[in-house]
Amino acid sequence: MRTGSGRAGDPPAAGEQAEPAISSPFATTRWVGWHGDLAAWLDRLGWLRTLSDWLTGVLGPARERYRDNPVLELLHGGRWVGHPLHPALSDLPVGLWSGVVVLDVADRDPGPRRRVDAAGVLSAAGILAAGAAGLTGLTDWTVSDDQDRRVGLFHGLLNTAALGLQCASLGSRVAGHRGTARVLGAASLTVTAAAGYLGGHLVFTKGVMVNRVAWATGPRRWTRAMQEADLPDDSPAAVEAEGRQIMLYRHRGRLYAIDNVCSHAGGLLSRGPVADLTVTCPLHGSRFALADGCVRRGPASQPQPVLPTRIRNGWIEVRGSQPAPRRPKVGRT
Repeated sequence: MRTGSGRAGDPPAAGEQAEPAISSPFATTRWVGWHGDLAAWLDRLGWLRTLSDWLTGVLGPARERYRDNPVLELLHGGRWVGHPLHPALSDLPVGLWSGVVVLDVADRDPGPRRRVDAAGVLSAAGILAAGAAGLTGLTDWTVSDDQDRRVGLFHGLLNTAALGLQCASLGSRVAGHRGTARVLGAASLTVTAAAGYLGGHLVFTKGVMVNRVAWATGPRRWTRAMQEADLPDDSPAAVEAEGRQIMLYRHRGRLYAIDNVCSHAGGLLSRGPVADLTVTCPLHGSRFALADGCVRRGPASQPQPVLPTRIRNGWIEVRGSQPAPRRPKVGRT
């Protein structure tokens, strides 16, 4: 009996029946791509765009005025924390309000009680944590861009609605209306979960607030970047070596090479100003030392990778942080 080659798309052999196509509602575009459609739909909402532009006009100048303030940088997380604060703080109200729902379900006493029980304590603690998470989230929102900014705003509005529901739940609980408090608490957690999903979309799908150069290691060998004569002193230059974008800078005869893609949001550092051997990202104002890449000012929380340099035969050559391993000699054990 003749068999097929095993390659996809081969016609069935003679006398064989073609296998029926496997159909599943989860294999359709409707079910697979709904999250992308949701983000696109949110981005098209006119009122959301208007509100985003208005908030940008109000908060943008304020952030520019106080961006050298260490408190503002700490709200981002910045160099002291090493990553954004908002994701960590946002877990607190989710966990605390989940505990509220669990305690409400486990409570078998339906009678009214005019006091703050254990569920009420968790509700109040979650409200305080939500305030801190909201403040850090708003700070991070001011350094977002384009569609991310609008989806992030809707994420924040949902969290604000969830906070309002939780406050109403706590008030009902204190007043002794436990049934109403339970319903409002469950509704608050539901809205919080929806907001959390949008937050996950921003981080894991769009890469917001992640280190943009975490996997930058090449080039593996010394690679020509540009001719030495083409790099004037005190003038940043953008080059590309084996697909990696690099910023070159020379000051008093010393060469500096740093990853040109800002670790915070992907801005090109070569387009920003350089002063005192410190480059400022043109997007959100993060500052990095050219000598070692350390963060001099946030919102960036991760240092910028630096690359070794050398001059050979009139060319500036660069190499990544992880050189290629040497090949073993033939016959060598």
